[in-house]
Amino acid sequence: MGAYIFRRILLIIPTLIGIMIINFALTQFVPGGPIEQVLARVEGGGDSIQAISGAGDAGIENQGNDSGYVGAQGLDPDFLAELEVQFGFARFVCDPGFTGTPSAKAPECVKEKIPAWERFFIMMWNYVQFDFGESHFRSIGVLDLVWEKLPVSLTLGLWSTLIAYLISIPLGIRKAVRDGSRFDTWTSGVIIAAYAIPGFLFAILLLVLFAGGSYFRWFPLRGLTSDNWEQLSLFGKAADYLWHITLPVVASTISSFATLTLLTKNSFLDEIKKQYVMTARAKGLSESRVLYGHVFRNAMLIVIAGFPGLFLSVFFGASLIIETIFSLDGLGQLGFRAAVERDYPVIFGTLFFFGLIGLVVGILSDLMYVWVDPRIDFERRG
Repeated sequence: MGAYIFRRILLIIPTLIGIMIINFALTQFVPGGPIEQVLARVEGGGDSIQAISGAGDAGIENQGNDSGYVGAQGLDPDFLAELEVQFGFARFVCDPGFTGTPSAKAPECVKEKIPAWERFFIMMWNYVQFDFGESHFRSIGVLDLVWEKLPVSLTLGLWSTLIAYLISIPLGIRKAVRDGSRFDTWTSGVIIAAYAIPGFLFAILLLVLFAGGSYFRWFPLRGLTSDNWEQLSLFGKAADYLWHITLPVVASTISSFATLTLLTKNSFLDEIKKQYVMTARAKGLSESRVLYGHVFRNAMLIVIAGFPGLFLSVFFGASLIIETIFSLDGLGQLGFRAAVERDYPVIFGTLFFFGLIGLVVGILSDLMYVWVDPRIDFERRG
């Protein structure tokens, strides 16, 4: 098993590099960039979405404009040069005898464009040293920014996954035991309806019904804590926190709950029909002993081993929509704003960081399989 894990860890390196190369290459063909964002703010005061809507020509050379940026007319060329160097698209090359600070105003220095391939290698070398840089527009390190937004997404992902398992496993077992009964039929209808409802639509429904819409005002409309959070006691803080996360967690749990319930039921049905179950019953074992002493371990293999992957999918998948609807400032919002503003350090830094987490979670999923069923030997299979 040790050799298998070692091979999987080694495979993380080329996989992660491949992910970064593909995404870095795609950004080279996307119109607009951080400099266009700055120009839009300096000249027009428009927001980033307005800048992108007109960014189709942003990367095209403008006739009569040496800067190469649409909308740069009237701006100091030295300012644009300093901006390119600051964002890592260019550098100043100075005469050998120059001793001052390289800048656009120094006649001994000239601006030199940095090729895309070189920028990629510089970025990856910094990432290897866990230097993810600083956001272009927030003056804060990328890791500090992620750490600041992490609690919101972690709350949604962890609570949603735990609640989905706590509900789905007992319900799935009950449906398998009573397969074809009236209970199985109407619960299947409820589960299919829950799976068919889009998460954002269900979230809006919860707000309208329970957050001061047209009916009840039982839960807060936004945020994870109340304004008087600091003045509350420890018990009051815990209650306030649970009060705020109830609706977002319910909204993000709905689809994973439905999928996991049907997966549990089908897994148990497959095991119940096997020969060893019939043998156990023939020996006179009680139904509960057969179910939980023999079937449970085998049937729960795929369900329990999928916990890391399910958590990761909830953690990243529905975070943007849920955070937007409930006004939560988490990783989903961070990624969306970074993409809109072309904040490359945040985009690539978080992509590298969470890509690495996703690959590690894949290894953890395999280890979960072995933990649940020691008969599985990935090393021998490989």
